[in-house]
Amino acid sequence: MPLDVLIVGAGVCGPALATLLLRAADPVSSSVYRITVVERCATGSPVMRKLGLLDAVREASVHEKGMAFVDKRGRPQFQFGVNDTGKGGQGLTSEYEIMRGDLVRVLYEASLRASEEAEKRGGGGGVTYEFGVSVESITQNGEESGVDVKLSDGRQQHFDLVVGADGQGSRTRRQAWGDEAARAAFHTLHSYGAYFTIPRDDTQDSDIGIVHHLSGRRMIAFRTNNRPDTQCYLFCNDGARAPELRDATGYTKKSVEEQKRIWRGFFEDTDAWCRERVFEGLENTEDFYAHEAGQVKMESWSKGRVVLLGDAGYCPSPISGCGTTASLIGAYVLAGELARHQDDVKAALEGYDRVLRPFVDEVQALMPGAPTIAAPQTDWGIWFMYSLGKFVTTLKIDKLALSLMPEDKGGMRLPEYPELKLAE
Repeated sequence: MPLDVLIVGAGVCGPALATLLLRAADPVSSSVYRITVVERCATGSPVMRKLGLLDAVREASVHEKGMAFVDKRGRPQFQFGVNDTGKGGQGLTSEYEIMRGDLVRVLYEASLRASEEAEKRGGGGGVTYEFGVSVESITQNGEESGVDVKLSDGRQQHFDLVVGADGQGSRTRRQAWGDEAARAAFHTLHSYGAYFTIPRDDTQDSDIGIVHHLSGRRMIAFRTNNRPDTQCYLFCNDGARAPELRDATGYTKKSVEEQKRIWRGFFEDTDAWCRERVFEGLENTEDFYAHEAGQVKMESWSKGRVVLLGDAGYCPSPISGCGTTASLIGAYVLAGELARHQDDVKAALEGYDRVLRPFVDEVQALMPGAPTIAAPQTDWGIWFMYSLGKFVTTLKIDKLALSLMPEDKGGMRLPEYPELKLAE
């Protein structure tokens, strides 16, 4: 019989897991997966290489050539370039710089193709996406009996496995572990971000990203490249300056308009060269999103037949630069263990934790002082950081450092899972 799997969340790791499992499906060996992905919204290169999706990622990439740091008048002071040598670590701009929405689209389309191929092979496998649907409750029936799920549209369904791939504020984590344990798993970094798109301005926007610091541990960034619009980012790393954001639960329950008002207040003294653009964009954007940066740390990523994937179980925070990588590698390992152990779900979940844990522990180890070290408190601190940046880039110390950095942060080479039938 097919293994009935519910994946909660159609972001990065949800479609990736579906694609990996469906590629491994084989009715001859009884390795068949019937997957449902629910998404309440109505809308790592090694893993992508194994999935054969690097060309699709490359086509969707923004091909950003670097990141420039600009002063109070918008004048570039120094610039970090992209490491496109294929060796060493990645800087602020990576070789495959792709917007999250584009990556989700690539993985979503790949999962649909994998589903069509699985259906042709027979055995009852495939994937179904249900947008605008969420999970209301989860009831465990013992490790061997699966999970009963009540959906927001009133349906009651039974699944052999439920995968929570619904982000750092995971509702699946709350439903399976309880509110207290779910809250305790989140460790704030007292860093807050807001993201939205604004109209492209060819006098400012190019294939070079822009970073601008303000006193009070604040930062504005713009990224455009070959896109018709520009992504704008606002960051505040000072909890004392942002008391309205410190209560993450209360803040996220506010309306979008109220959240926008709070962010406008934080950046009221933004420098003239970009102030009007940021404020008009903030007022008119329809894709505003804000969150509190933190890490999710749990002793176990599974409880019975419920397992957490990606940010829901081990968010390393955006500051680590490894969030998407951790999600993709997590999906790869979970799919590999499920394919290897087939109907022994308990053994597969134990293997998932054992294999992935060392990697997660290392990517969650942030550099001392992060994130405040990257956002000075005073104008003098900004001047010092920019002067240091000029010195490092003029002598090309940054390029030397990247060439010496390991490519596989976390010290983990991808384990081999022949059961997944992936390309080398």
